[in-house]
Amino acid sequence: MSITGTDVSKEASDTVLRDDNFATIVAAVEEGRVIYDNLRRFVKFAVAGNIGKVLVMLLWPVLFFLSGLPLEAAVALLPLQLLWLNLMTDGLLGLSMGVEPAEKNMMQRPPHTPTDGIFSGGMGWQVTWVGLAIGVLTLGVGFWYYIQGYAQWQAVMFTALAVLQVFQALATRSNTESLFTIGVFSNRVMWAVIALVMGLQPVALYTPLGVFLGLLPLTAIDLLVCVGLGLTLFAAVEVEKLLLRGRVAGSRRLAA
Repeated sequence: MSITGTDVSKEASDTVLRDDNFATIVAAVEEGRVIYDNLRRFVKFAVAGNIGKVLVMLLWPVLFFLSGLPLEAAVALLPLQLLWLNLMTDGLLGLSMGVEPAEKNMMQRPPHTPTDGIFSGGMGWQVTWVGLAIGVLTLGVGFWYYIQGYAQWQAVMFTALAVLQVFQALATRSNTESLFTIGVFSNRVMWAVIALVMGLQPVALYTPLGVFLGLLPLTAIDLLVCVGLGLTLFAAVEVEKLLLRGRVAGSRRLAA
């Protein structure tokens, strides 16, 4: 105790309560869990998104080679396009996860083992399959546009990656609970960032900046295709969380 404790006890202790209130310990533990959870969310979002981008860049020329297509167009995204995506998605969206509020059942969860890595508890698998899904969906839509002869195939891939990561960010707000359970608009900072990202995306497509980035304008149908891909990823992550909640509930019933 900082007030009633003796100087000797303070020097020998590992923790000193400044207000002599044991509730402070509970508040400190809760705050620590919020920080750790938000750190894991950011890592999960950033690593999965970058796995998707790496797969797009590496497998796009492989698709061209295996299909016998000319290798002149075997570059999925230009460096400036990747830089734009990293600033808009990994940067802004990732930072908005740092202000995610505490989940309702946070203090009822058992503590993490100190020896556990940051990818423990199944997060490594979640990062892997979400990254693969982002890469496959982007490659699929881009390759389909290219073989159909649509000149805007690169702009579609560029926009699909941005939209996919927006929906990925929404689905990653909780590892177990549905977005509709934790509150769709409970993280207003994230929604402000999403509005900014989605507001700047047309600037990259429909202004002279698009020429600088090497992008062609998209039609309304193209944009709807990108949104459909994002909704597909969002639904897949929500279904995984639903199955996870079912397994946890089943384990509790067996234990009871």
